[in-house]
Amino acid sequence: MAATYRISGHGRLPQTKTARFSFDGRSFAGVEGDTLASALLANGVHLVGRSFKYHRPRGILSAGAEEPNALVQIERDAARKTPNVRATVQELYDGLTAHSQNRWPSLAFDVGAASDRAGGMFSAGFYYKTFMWPKAAWKALYEPRIRAAAGLGVAPDQPDPDHYASRFAHCDVLVLGGGAAGIAAALAAAETGVRVILCDEQAEFGGSLRFEAGASVDGANGWAWAQASVAKLAAMDNVRVLPRTTAFGYYAQNFVGLVERVSDHLARPGDGLPRERLWQVRARRVILATGSIERHMVFADNDRPGVMLASAARTYLNHYGVAVGRNVGVYTANDTAYAAAIDLKKAGINIAAIVDLRDNPSSPAVDEARALGIEVNHGRAVIRAGGKLRVSSMTIQPKAGGGERTIPVDAILMSSGWTPSVHLFSQSRGKVAFDDATKRFLPGTYAQDCVSVGACNGTDDVTAAVDEAYAAGEKAAREFGGKAVKSVRPKAASTESFAGNMLGAAPGAGADMIVKAFVDFQNDVTAKDIRLAVKEGMRSIEHVKRFTTTGMATDQGKTSNMHGLAIAAETLGKEIPEVGLTTFRAPYTPVTFGAIVNHGRGALFDPTRKTATHAWAEAHGAVFEDVGQWKRAWYFPKAGEDMHAAVNRECVTVRKSAGLFDASTLGKIEVVGPDAAKFMELLYTNPWEKLDAGRCRYGIMLREDGFIYDDGVVGRLAPDRFHVTTTTGGAARVMNHMEDYLQTEFPHLNVWLTSISEQWAVIAVQGPNSRKIIEPLVEGIDMSDEAMPHMSVREGTICGVPTRLFRMSFTGDRGFEVNVPADYGQAVWEALWAEGQKHGACAYGTETMHVLRAEKGYIIVGQDTDGTVTPNDAGLDWAIGKKKTDFVGIRGLTRPDLVAAGRKQLVGLKTKDPKTVLEEGAQIVADPKQPVPMKMIGHVTSSYWSENCGRSIAMAVVADGRAMMGKTLHVPMPSGVIEVEVCSPVFFDEKGGRLNG
Repeated sequence: MAATYRISGHGRLPQTKTARFSFDGRSFAGVEGDTLASALLANGVHLVGRSFKYHRPRGILSAGAEEPNALVQIERDAARKTPNVRATVQELYDGLTAHSQNRWPSLAFDVGAASDRAGGMFSAGFYYKTFMWPKAAWKALYEPRIRAAAGLGVAPDQPDPDHYASRFAHCDVLVLGGGAAGIAAALAAAETGVRVILCDEQAEFGGSLRFEAGASVDGANGWAWAQASVAKLAAMDNVRVLPRTTAFGYYAQNFVGLVERVSDHLARPGDGLPRERLWQVRARRVILATGSIERHMVFADNDRPGVMLASAARTYLNHYGVAVGRNVGVYTANDTAYAAAIDLKKAGINIAAIVDLRDNPSSPAVDEARALGIEVNHGRAVIRAGGKLRVSSMTIQPKAGGGERTIPVDAILMSSGWTPSVHLFSQSRGKVAFDDATKRFLPGTYAQDCVSVGACNGTDDVTAAVDEAYAAGEKAAREFGGKAVKSVRPKAASTESFAGNMLGAAPGAGADMIVKAFVDFQNDVTAKDIRLAVKEGMRSIEHVKRFTTTGMATDQGKTSNMHGLAIAAETLGKEIPEVGLTTFRAPYTPVTFGAIVNHGRGALFDPTRKTATHAWAEAHGAVFEDVGQWKRAWYFPKAGEDMHAAVNRECVTVRKSAGLFDASTLGKIEVVGPDAAKFMELLYTNPWEKLDAGRCRYGIMLREDGFIYDDGVVGRLAPDRFHVTTTTGGAARVMNHMEDYLQTEFPHLNVWLTSISEQWAVIAVQGPNSRKIIEPLVEGIDMSDEAMPHMSVREGTICGVPTRLFRMSFTGDRGFEVNVPADYGQAVWEALWAEGQKHGACAYGTETMHVLRAEKGYIIVGQDTDGTVTPNDAGLDWAIGKKKTDFVGIRGLTRPDLVAAGRKQLVGLKTKDPKTVLEEGAQIVADPKQPVPMKMIGHVTSSYWSENCGRSIAMAVVADGRAMMGKTLHVPMPSGVIEVEVCSPVFFDEKGGRLNG
């Protein structure tokens, strides 16, 4: 099809290179530099999709990221199918294949459009009411059909063959937005030598200069100045320029997430080129130059294909050289739409009429439009658009009513004003403020080191915007040590006027009308829907949003939110600030799973962590289990042994002789500094000030609410140095917990925290012969009971390697934990293994470790605790310093519910039949004959067969458990109800004599 709407002599694209593409199976031609949207419009194609709920015909509304209608599916091959791509952002390349979405059997004839004719049945909130009855119909009827209808595009069903990159970056100044303001700010900062990153979501920098034909900077065309300035910035060593890069999220401490589209615009991506690149940027200051977004007019049937934003039509003409129609109508409450009409008129496009809602508009733009012979109708409203698959007319009348007149058109341009893009500012936790004079929200109270400039700050005039932005860049550079330079501030000028601003539904789009006046295009939300939500009792704008789904589509309400808010406020009889504003959340625009997941898929989806002895364990037949991200030896079966036989043998061997266990996955943290002991006093329940260097202590860490958070053995290496161990699963969170308190609650303490979990391999040698195995290999440490009693730590060497040797036990037998640098872990293990063979020792895995510790009643946080267990519940009151007056959780422990009778307490359970092993997690009842539902008084936390005890053993938390010693309780299981006796949780060596055995 010939490109009948390409206007010769207009636009910036060289029309020498053609790009062929297809849409819904039809072949078209565009030119290099087009977007899919501009190429379709150049070929006279306005119908590009169907709306979500009503399946109404939809066209191209905008020219940027705010597009709610023109969502298409891009297909490179069978594995590369990307749904919901905005045609206004997708760059054209030769061979591009696109399909419309949410229609069947075709775009022009969609049977789903029947829902439009039945629109009265699908008013706002209908889904909350319709699908409640009959109850049985949900699974059989409603849910399958809702799931089938959900979504717009079709998700790919094959693995993604592309790869994605990730980069971390630091800079002094991060400028988000590459329009005139963003470029000016970047220039001012970059010229002083500070590190600058400038990014913009478009392929080319310039922002609104793409369509502002009358803008100039330093006497030159604004667009030409933008391109020259960006080229200058790109040539600087201290500047990184990122086009096609969207800032999607603004997080704490000036951390900003960017997604760069690297190859989606290329017909043949180069070898090794990623599809997208995720940038994680930490900036000393962020300059927000994100501009503003034009709003549409809310009137009946304002969603017809061919109805679009005035700035979009101007962009397609002035940048792409494409006319959006031949006979164009304009509906506005804002001066900027006049500029669009003037540009189109000068390009030879007939402007049928300008309809201005304002009573007496007066500006140079209005005067110029009249001088060009354009009919201007002020004080009037467009009450409906005609046509179906393409707009064919607009019907106007005075605002007061009466005197209808229908004007034939093939496109309608509309503008009700501009909404500053405060999304990223709001994500930074900044508070917006409503400016009553201009009826818009602007940046108010700042929460991070950032500054808003230009249109996003309410500065509409390009001259003032460039001045404001340049000053912000200069200020940031001075504060961050930039060198003084004699720079010449750019002088911008423009004939543009942003006068006029209108929010809400236009006259004629009343609640009583049967026709639909759309506020949110993608989710088919009308002005009537919002009024209905208020009448249904919704008073909060957040509730209105969810009831109607306004602003919940992929465009996140960029064009609709302010209209929806204004209509709700009007219906409630309140001012807009009283109703509030919905929350701006990341991402600013949709981000692909590929960009976020990045390399983390396939074998790297969940990184596999292996200890230093993994290869040895694998060679010796270990069966592994996943513990978090770690591969841990579960048990070491010999020929003919199943798991139970192997674990039984390992348990007996450790008790009779010795066993070697890899405990490297334990979390390890060094707490160092003059105030290290004071810090430990505050983080743990135990006392630490008087613990001698070289001694260890079991420590419990609580949350503020008094519940157990983690536990572990802590060794004091020196007066100012502690070696803290945590549970394997708690390593990262305990480190974060400590850092949080150090930075926010105890910043006066002179302490440093260092995670050393990866640096030390830990080999636990447990059992009566453990000292005999270790002693021949150790130098510089006296391992006698007198010199190194239980709960001691010494530093020396083993096999010539530095070691931190702990005498401690998680089995209840004499035991040691050998800490050596991880690089030497396997070598030291092999030496210990060789010594161990002389004494009949075995290697044992995590299952045996669990059984041995359960025999002694030692808890595992997260298994025997569930986030609601206190030290008293676990029988660990002895670990709370009796004279301590302050530590994290001390006030929580005094809560009435934590000291009340009836709390669940840790106890042991013995089954009446010693061969019966309880199921972990099984519930416990006092009377198995009580009616269903039974009253559950506790549950089994740990349960094993103990070969050393010759019977099953279990631990449980039971209401008033310690008062029930010797009583019989019952555990319902699939095999029947099991009788159990409540007992001490210590099943083996109750007096603890084996610790020195």
